[in-house]
Amino acid sequence: MLSKLQSIKDIWRYLGFSWVHQQNLVYVTCWEDPRLDRVALNLQADDTVVVITSAGCNALEYALDAPKQIYAIDVNPKQNALLELKIAAIRELDFEQFFQLFGRGRLEQFNEIYTQKLRSHLSLTSQGYWDKQGTKLFDSGRSFYFRGTTGNFAFAINYYIDRILKIRPSFDAILNAKTPEERQEIYQREIEPVFWKDYLYRFLNSDLVLWMLGVPAQQRQQMERYLDEGSIATFVRQRCENVFTRIPIQDNYFWRVFLNGEYSPDCCPQYLKEENFMRLKSGLVDRIQVENSTITNFLENCQARISRFVLLDHMDWLSQYNHEELQKEWQAILTRASDKTRILFRSGGFKVEYLDSVQVRYGGKDRFLPDLLMYNTALADQLHPSDRVQTYGSFYIADLVTA
Repeated sequence: MLSKLQSIKDIWRYLGFSWVHQQNLVYVTCWEDPRLDRVALNLQADDTVVVITSAGCNALEYALDAPKQIYAIDVNPKQNALLELKIAAIRELDFEQFFQLFGRGRLEQFNEIYTQKLRSHLSLTSQGYWDKQGTKLFDSGRSFYFRGTTGNFAFAINYYIDRILKIRPSFDAILNAKTPEERQEIYQREIEPVFWKDYLYRFLNSDLVLWMLGVPAQQRQQMERYLDEGSIATFVRQRCENVFTRIPIQDNYFWRVFLNGEYSPDCCPQYLKEENFMRLKSGLVDRIQVENSTITNFLENCQARISRFVLLDHMDWLSQYNHEELQKEWQAILTRASDKTRILFRSGGFKVEYLDSVQVRYGGKDRFLPDLLMYNTALADQLHPSDRVQTYGSFYIADLVTA
């Protein structure tokens, strides 16, 4: 009986996440640190990259390294619509307008500018989305970065800080502190004792909140398997403490936009800096191709050889209920891989043991995936602690073994 109830709960979680993910713009900004990725990828002029789109920020950052081609792929057309809008805005707007739109998260007369300058650059699917949603998302009182499901979560946390706890000055102080010691003192004295209420734990552990953050049941299970206390909220608390007390905060645009709803010119993604905006406008942005597809379907219909894959935390999503899809995806990856392929991925958990049983056909033989990947653990271990996001349990850099 207990096993049956657990199965029903798992199915409910699976269907609930699928509905949230398919019906909404989930990610309004990427939550993978591209500073790590660009070191790990070491992109060269002949590299061809496949990356899951998410909010499109990191695809634009990779373009600054001038690889041959970047394919941004996502099954959620709303995520691709966001990247398409960014690309159109780079092509058609001046930097001041562009920064107002994607730096501040709002632009007066958005609908007029969108209709006259941006709409014609978009696919029909993306036109349909922004025709309906654009004015609401960009030309209203609330910042775009407080929209979408992750943005709505950020808005709720800021409401909690401002209206319920009334400790905004403490967060402002910690963001402006000059030293880790000063930040730690502010956090331990003014934030930690009042912020982590029991009801906040329940909120953070709820299925709906995790779905809003893009965490499906499979990933939740993967994370909880390796947590000492089995609580996602406890993991979040530990990572927040790292962000606010240990790693540098001055250039941490991920958490600043989460708390402020906008970027500043001196703390923002690289694509929002004027010199990089001009480089993208001068032609680098044209190297990005946006595709509404699964990774597997795209690769099965692609003729290019791919030398770099950036899979985010996508493997976690297939880890429990979709082992066959996981196997098909890795088969497609290996079929289209070049002889110098490098694959980056992350996990909410601390291990990805589910990859050990993936079997593929390679070199005319049936092989298990671990026999084909050489993990650069030294570089991953060096980079991961400096991750400004701090939301992932582990980070992987794997090279394909061609011999």
